[in-house]
Amino acid sequence: MITLSESLSPHIERLGRLADQGRFGRLRRGIEKEGLRVDGAGRIAQSPHPRALGSKLTHPHITTDYSEALLEYITPVYSRPEDALDFLADLHRFSYRQLGEERIWPASMPARLDGNDSVPIADYGDSNVGRMKHVYRRGLDVRYGRIMQAIAGVHYNVSLPDDLFALLRELDGEGETAMQDYRSARYFALIRNFRRHSWLLLYLFGASPAVDRSFLPDGRVPEGLEPHADQTLVSRYATSLRMSDLGYQNKVQEQLKICFNSLSNYVNTLRHAIFTPWPDYEARGVRVDDEWRQLNANILQIENEYYSDIRPKRVARHDETPSQALEARGVEYIEVRCLDLNPFDPLGIDAHQSRFVDVFLLWCLLTESPWISDEECEHLDFNRRLVVSRGRDPELRLDHHGAKRSIADWGGDIFKGLGEIAALLDRLEEGAPHADALAALAPRLEDPSLTPSGRLLERLETGGEEFVEAILALAVEQGERLREEPIERAREALFDQLVETSHQQQGDIEAADVEPFADFLADYFARARESRAFSPLRSGGAA
Repeated sequence: MITLSESLSPHIERLGRLADQGRFGRLRRGIEKEGLRVDGAGRIAQSPHPRALGSKLTHPHITTDYSEALLEYITPVYSRPEDALDFLADLHRFSYRQLGEERIWPASMPARLDGNDSVPIADYGDSNVGRMKHVYRRGLDVRYGRIMQAIAGVHYNVSLPDDLFALLRELDGEGETAMQDYRSARYFALIRNFRRHSWLLLYLFGASPAVDRSFLPDGRVPEGLEPHADQTLVSRYATSLRMSDLGYQNKVQEQLKICFNSLSNYVNTLRHAIFTPWPDYEARGVRVDDEWRQLNANILQIENEYYSDIRPKRVARHDETPSQALEARGVEYIEVRCLDLNPFDPLGIDAHQSRFVDVFLLWCLLTESPWISDEECEHLDFNRRLVVSRGRDPELRLDHHGAKRSIADWGGDIFKGLGEIAALLDRLEEGAPHADALAALAPRLEDPSLTPSGRLLERLETGGEEFVEAILALAVEQGERLREEPIERAREALFDQLVETSHQQQGDIEAADVEPFADFLADYFARARESRAFSPLRSGGAA
């Protein structure tokens, strides 16, 4: 049974008193949400990113991910989930006023495709940084194909209160440890517990049990998928095909074995991968006939290529890679990357889910979290694969320290611990929104049909609909509603201004670039080799 660690459980009430005194602080979160633009027939849009949405290179809130058609919305950081969701909703409303007849696809698995080339690679202009972003995406095409990159999801970024880390450092007797080091170690402990229990998020929020046949252009139907109607394939008990081998996958990366035991190990492993050649990628070429196919021929082109369901993050300065920022100043926040879009919600995520993830992450922080051995790492990956492919199967049993447990049984124990954390967080609130979120989601443990994946599969089977038909109907309904809804006036003025300023900023960047791209890239990777680890002379008690 999962319980709070013995060292922390007696102090829950003390944490509560800290909250009552206003010293606890709120969790802060920002949301990144992706969504394909599609035409009226439910096919991926071939049109360029609308100029009326601003420059995707420099706009702080509206950009693209892999594809020119894959919109990505980025909210500011907020202390209330509702504020982040309100901003995200206005981004959708603003976009719909510029999209004409196109729609935003509300599912994680893609709309109808017409082969690899039907997924247009995003173009970020003629600056060196823009070219680097484009060539990186060309490298992903060379390595994995474009179709995999058309999958969408929600990334949920959370930072925990500084006052909380200060109290935990005191309770742990780590007062002589530099706050930067202590905070990073605790974030990595959170990440390890997340990896132990992320199967619960995949079960509760997975929403991709079906896919259009065009996602598999070679006609091969993988084991576990079965035909539905004419153009749809479904997996009977799957929760998230997006997170399965059918979705994001990289067999080469499996050798990295990153289990997040320490910041130094994480950074050094990524740096090793970025500078270690891989024969198959070398054979495909980097620059052929003056055409850039990849940034390099190494295991990873850059750190972003590493696929993980969670990442430690730190906002990087202009002369840093993400890892160098982590080395220099420690972990600032974590990014949860395993959340499917909920197709029944126009934003892909709602307040109940946001508050549940907040509770879950704080529970991961406060629960005992030993280092993960290679053997345990394999067990965790096995549990995750089981839930992804068979999470709604009533016969499914997960491995828990050698015992076999059902999702309802193990999940019920976790919910008990989450209840303590929800009560703690609700001390900061009017009412009990965190406890309410748990109460709203708990029935899904016993009834898989209530999960988003269960609801979508039931809709397809009950109505005999194709996957594309069902999702397009939702997109049309949501789009019409969003087009008609008002945008907060000051925010609309901000968005109008950002369109103009982002285009101007891109132009300024391109005009200032004089360095040849090859030199720019060589300089980037030369700097990326440098360690930015903080000086060992750092004061033990420095904050």
